[in-house]
Amino acid sequence: MFNSIAENYDKLNHILSLDFDKGWRNHALDRIIDDNDKLSVLDLACGTGDFSIAIASRMRTLGNSDSRVAGVDISEGMLEIMKEKVVKAGLEDYISVNLGDGEHLNFGTGIFDVVTIAFGIRNFENREQGLEEMFRVLKPGGRLVILELSLPENAFMRACYNVYFKMVLPFIGGSVSGVRSAYEYLPESVMNFPGRKEFMATLKACGFSKVEHKAFTMGICRMYVAVK
Repeated sequence: MFNSIAENYDKLNHILSLDFDKGWRNHALDRIIDDNDKLSVLDLACGTGDFSIAIASRMRTLGNSDSRVAGVDISEGMLEIMKEKVVKAGLEDYISVNLGDGEHLNFGTGIFDVVTIAFGIRNFENREQGLEEMFRVLKPGGRLVILELSLPENAFMRACYNVYFKMVLPFIGGSVSGVRSAYEYLPESVMNFPGRKEFMATLKACGFSKVEHKAFTMGICRMYVAVK
């Protein structure tokens, strides 16, 4: 499915989120990048690389020339576009592009300072197994930073959001991409994702501690931060 929408994925992301997605990523960047001049970051479900590129761009701006980002995704089509974007941004020395399954990571234990996943955890077939893999590859004391779409808790906002999400979004997404089913899957996957209390409990059950949560844009997006 993601291979079939890769060509228009970036354009539709920005259109359908009204560009709010850029601000949400910037909030997450503040929890990812620190003063460490040799930071190792794993960006899971990296898609076409927007988040990996944002992380690496900030590393470069801060002069962290020894820091690296490993982007991993299961979609070859998404990664082909990511490779082009990485070259265009001049970030080949910072970013590696890797085909892989987030539930079976091909990395050693305890090698990353930070693991990130932006708008991808809801697509995991076995969410707990994926989280346990993220825990495994983190160094002791390492951070997990997750961004994910969610339903607003306010009843009025949720009603408005549902109209947009169930009717407008599939129409626009299907018209531009030619694959309406992919943009019908999006709201379905968000609605099936656990609420913040349940997901925070899942993070703790998978071994994480110091679990935090922050909502953005009236609860349309949520950020979870946890420590190994």
